[in-house]
Amino acid sequence: MKSDAKRGIWRMVHAERAALAEDLARLDAGQWDAPSLCEGWTVRDVAAHLVDTARTTRIGFVAGLVRARFDFDRQNARGVERERGASPQETLERLRRVASRTTTPPAPLDTRLVEEVVHGEDIRRAVGLVRAYPQEAVVRALRLQARTPAAFGGAKELVARVRLTATDADLSIGEGPDVTGPALSLLLAVSGRQQAVEELSGPGVSALTPTA
Repeated sequence: MKSDAKRGIWRMVHAERAALAEDLARLDAGQWDAPSLCEGWTVRDVAAHLVDTARTTRIGFVAGLVRARFDFDRQNARGVERERGASPQETLERLRRVASRTTTPPAPLDTRLVEEVVHGEDIRRAVGLVRAYPQEAVVRALRLQARTPAAFGGAKELVARVRLTATDADLSIGEGPDVTGPALSLLLAVSGRQQAVEELSGPGVSALTPTA
């Protein structure tokens, strides 16, 4: 990837981190403890996870995975515990401090957009907040999820069964029964957020449900 493209992606990532910090600053104690859309995690847990991933380096990721015995869930849980801090305000301050970092695990750079947009919605939807994300950020995140295997947190196998068509962007991915809706809803749905499936239409929607 050319340096100009990388800088453009990092600008979007940094903007999303800053915007989320602004939204989190408006929350009360109860909202920090609310269940997020990310199953098993509270709003504060998700924020701590974003701090952890922002701090992660390529070498650090591999070392952490080895310590977690190659269990991604265990590795993530340890990261959340490490970065929660003593209070929601400490979690928020940690997020602010890492907002401009450009470290990343050994993965495509667009994974940083997936992290910020999907987890940003995990938080915002849980507490009734709305953000108008830059279309490029959402589209790049969706395209990456569509070509990433499920074993690495993506939806390649799922997308192979349907055709995703965005109603608000020039985007159509896959072949099969149509699934139509806003690009953000498509991204969330293929990332396992069932709430977003209700915002989609078409004969392929049933393929996005757990029983499909």
